[in-house]
Amino acid sequence: MTKQQHPWSRYVALGDSFTEGIGDPEPASPGGNRGWADRVADVLSEGTDDFAYANLAVRGKLIRQISHEQIAPALALHPDLITFSAGGNDVLRPGTDPDEIAARCEEAVSRLSRDGATIVLFTGADVGFSPVFRGIRGKVAIYNENMRAVATKYDCVVADMWSLTEIQDPRLWAPDRLHLNAFGHHTVARMVLASLNVANSLEPQQPEPMPGTTWRQARTEDLAWARTYLVPWVLRRIRHQSSGDHISPKRPLAGPFLAD
Repeated sequence: MTKQQHPWSRYVALGDSFTEGIGDPEPASPGGNRGWADRVADVLSEGTDDFAYANLAVRGKLIRQISHEQIAPALALHPDLITFSAGGNDVLRPGTDPDEIAARCEEAVSRLSRDGATIVLFTGADVGFSPVFRGIRGKVAIYNENMRAVATKYDCVVADMWSLTEIQDPRLWAPDRLHLNAFGHHTVARMVLASLNVANSLEPQQPEPMPGTTWRQARTEDLAWARTYLVPWVLRRIRHQSSGDHISPKRPLAGPFLAD
């Protein structure tokens, strides 16, 4: 029998587009996206007998939707490891209260802790590098401090996106500037595994240098991005629509992880 490198055998991931893997397209993967959670599951499955993995995350979901739609199915799978990343879409919405969002997260964590599984919580990324989102940097920081308190209360592992300075490089983000690309998801996977003290062979990714652009080219790219991504996002908020409407979890059942 192969010696296990960690204590977990059933891993369930909950969340939104970040955990679903949006921005890291992989046609051979369920749902057409890979992402950091799949990469973590890939590593955890190595040398572990009967390892099972489910991913219930769906893009666009708010914390109340994640709590209502994903917690009960997750607990029904009897996981001993849970990653829970929620609240990001709530924080992005104008006028929302980071204290209230964190309180909803605490309620969710309280329910998820019922069976004694190891729970990994995420802080929000430091968005100070982004011209579009740096205005909510303080809001993210307040949310993060609340989440650290929740992690302490429920003895959760903290996956600290705020201190993950590597992802402040624009080259690690997808064209929509809302989601990480393959390099970014790989970087997050390495951080999560380090937070779990799981040894792995993943090496830091070093993307090819981006070609230099002139100021005029950069502004043209910004306008194209706004038309393609920002305007549709704003319209969905006005219409109370979500990019995850009518989308099902990519891995709803816990089963053996098969590398793509």
